[in-house]
Amino acid sequence: MKGVMVQGTSSDSGKSFIATALCRIFSDMGYNVCPFKSQNMSNNSYVTADGLEMGRAQGVQAEAARVEPQAFMNPILLKPRKDVSSEIVLMGKVYDAPCDKNYYKDFTMSKGIETVREALSIIDKNFDLMVCEGAGSPAEINLNAGEIANMRVAREADIPVILVTDVDRGGSLASVVGTLELLGEDRKRVKGIIFNKFRGDISLFQDAVEWTEKHTGVKVVGVMPWLTDIIIEGEDILSLNWNSGSGDCAEKLRVGVVKFPRVSNHTDIEAFRFEPDVEIVELSSPSQLARLDAVVLPGTKSTVLDMKYLIDSGLAEGIRRFYANGGTVYGLCGGYQMMGEKIDDAHLRDNDKIPEIEGLGLLPAVTTFGEEKTVIRRRGRAIHPYFTEETPVDGYEIHFGITRPTGGDTKFAPLFELDGRQDGLADAELRAAGSYLHNAFHNDLFRAAWLNALRKRRGLPEREPVSTSASKEAAYDALAAHARKNLDIDYIVKIAGVK
Repeated sequence: MKGVMVQGTSSDSGKSFIATALCRIFSDMGYNVCPFKSQNMSNNSYVTADGLEMGRAQGVQAEAARVEPQAFMNPILLKPRKDVSSEIVLMGKVYDAPCDKNYYKDFTMSKGIETVREALSIIDKNFDLMVCEGAGSPAEINLNAGEIANMRVAREADIPVILVTDVDRGGSLASVVGTLELLGEDRKRVKGIIFNKFRGDISLFQDAVEWTEKHTGVKVVGVMPWLTDIIIEGEDILSLNWNSGSGDCAEKLRVGVVKFPRVSNHTDIEAFRFEPDVEIVELSSPSQLARLDAVVLPGTKSTVLDMKYLIDSGLAEGIRRFYANGGTVYGLCGGYQMMGEKIDDAHLRDNDKIPEIEGLGLLPAVTTFGEEKTVIRRRGRAIHPYFTEETPVDGYEIHFGITRPTGGDTKFAPLFELDGRQDGLADAELRAAGSYLHNAFHNDLFRAAWLNALRKRRGLPEREPVSTSASKEAAYDALAAHARKNLDIDYIVKIAGVK
């Protein structure tokens, strides 16, 4: 195959960032380029147009490559659910066996590698080249016999590897040398090294570049600077910068986001980073609530256990008081389930320990967990009386559990109509609201209306909607420009085999 694989000396080395840049660069050159990651472990997922599930990072890379995200771009997605196992999503659908201690022995070298080969065949037939991303580190020698995410994939596709290392963490030279030493015969497949996240004057790093090339015999393709002004959705919670805003403003809205121990789909919050007057605050203590304008409860891989976290930390009672004193609270998916009166997990589908737990009681609703999983793209509009103008929305649902309104309180109304069905609930002022719709805040008109409600309560002027699509395109272009400036793109194109 034609293409290149981006591997890292560690998790969060910047593999996804570099792969995204290369996808945009190859697309700008006129190539039909496909992003690929054989196996991903993440609760931050993307739903395709045909209702299949894949890793969020490959969805972002497909956007950068200007192609439609499809499940074969990430054929194996592992979603940690309970403490001892993960759900396997195979070619976009839930597989009928869990990922447990026998995963590498029983699955990867049978059904797993077969699925990877199927995906690679589809890509080879339909695209000019592939930008492939590895997982974690290729030097985990205890997993080499059964791994299907790094060098095994490079061998199957017969593509060269570029190794990315994180300078900011320190120890990058040792990480590069140590990784290459542990690769054995696969070392010869590594055709380039990228030092990523460098702060300061890059010229000061030139001695390290020269030493690396002399000591390893591998070309250093470039040194990428630490980029603080480019917003690209992150794959992992390790990459998430909760506190960034996109500009300076004298009067900022402070939105506290609960960073659950089991947070998932945290990219629901990313759209706020394009708003110049919004500051995102990681919320972990009740003492922080007094300085906030709103609280967002994001998704979670275990609603019950993270609801227990809210109770045990004092945040649950703090959020109730925050709302009673005029604050605004919004729940996304699992966060929406927590906002109800009760969560029923009698069959222990969501967790292993707790069959029932009380919710925050901010919405008149009860959630019950069953065996059925909902994974679907949704499109519709806001129907709550608060919205006096047409407000279209789209997004996706990924959840277990059904949330049913208990009725009896006329101040609450459904929030959305999605594909002909009602979803979510909100009070009259939109101060308590929630829905299963992921990416709700990526809808510019809805996000602007919600934020303008906060601004009005603070006595601040309303603002026009910010275009997230335009902002994301500008970010992809800016990232590609930095890569062209700091990396030897001609060399990458050459080893990818397309010139």
